[in-house]
Amino acid sequence: MGDVIKGVRLLADGQRWVLRHRRDWRFGMIPALITLVGYVVALVVLALWAGDLVDWATPFADHWASPWPGLFRGLLTALLFGAGLLLSVITFTAVTLLVGDPFYEALSARVERSEGDCPQAPERPLWREVWTAVRDGARVLLWAVVFGIALFAAGFVPVAGQTAVPVVGFCVSGFFLALELSTVAFERRGLDLTARARLLRHRLPLALGFGTPLAVTFLVPFVAVVLMPGAVAGATLLVRELLPPPPGPVSAVPDGSAPVAPEPGGPAPTPPRHPDSSTDTAW
Repeated sequence: MGDVIKGVRLLADGQRWVLRHRRDWRFGMIPALITLVGYVVALVVLALWAGDLVDWATPFADHWASPWPGLFRGLLTALLFGAGLLLSVITFTAVTLLVGDPFYEALSARVERSEGDCPQAPERPLWREVWTAVRDGARVLLWAVVFGIALFAAGFVPVAGQTAVPVVGFCVSGFFLALELSTVAFERRGLDLTARARLLRHRLPLALGFGTPLAVTFLVPFVAVVLMPGAVAGATLLVRELLPPPPGPVSAVPDGSAPVAPEPGGPAPTPPRHPDSSTDTAW
């Protein structure tokens, strides 16, 4: 339970970070706004043309007795639009991260520097970064679809399908959101998708505490736009929790006592006295 609370706290810390840095918050909303506008346009086009598409795809229903052709095609039209809406919800985060990769890379780096250090990202050509992002996004989408089909089937189980399955569905969505949002910070450390998923599974309560509240709030597109910059900042803090930075260099002492770091420009630290000194007592 402690890791769940810590995950929620990391999400809240990310939101607080962008609130303290308003310019970064506005900067980070640009890709989400672009993606939202694109999805709205696509859904409007789908709503306008879904009926014609269903009519074209079901010529066999022309010979059915009334009112069955209209009912059948109306149901298919609703299912088609619902599938498009569901697909937009599932893919919104991945597409936003793909569109806004330079934005979120810069935002995540600023968060890292504000926390003390920023690991140097491995040098890769742009085409390889784009290809990796598309490939990983497709793999995550495939996993989400597989889990979605399984949960959809489980939804028909009496009682559990209406109580436990929706909760599990939000948790699964939360895990995938944590996986996608942490991509920038993980890639800066040279970790591929398999390694990232393994790390998050190892601290599953932490990942769920971070991602599940986002899965609930991201159902509202405008809320997703507002929270996206803070979610990226929080995911960076999540990665730092999973992979804490190594301690800075310190000066060693010969007798194994606690090392002392010299202050820049200050005097060298006084070496510890050895047990054989005349003023020490051996025990």
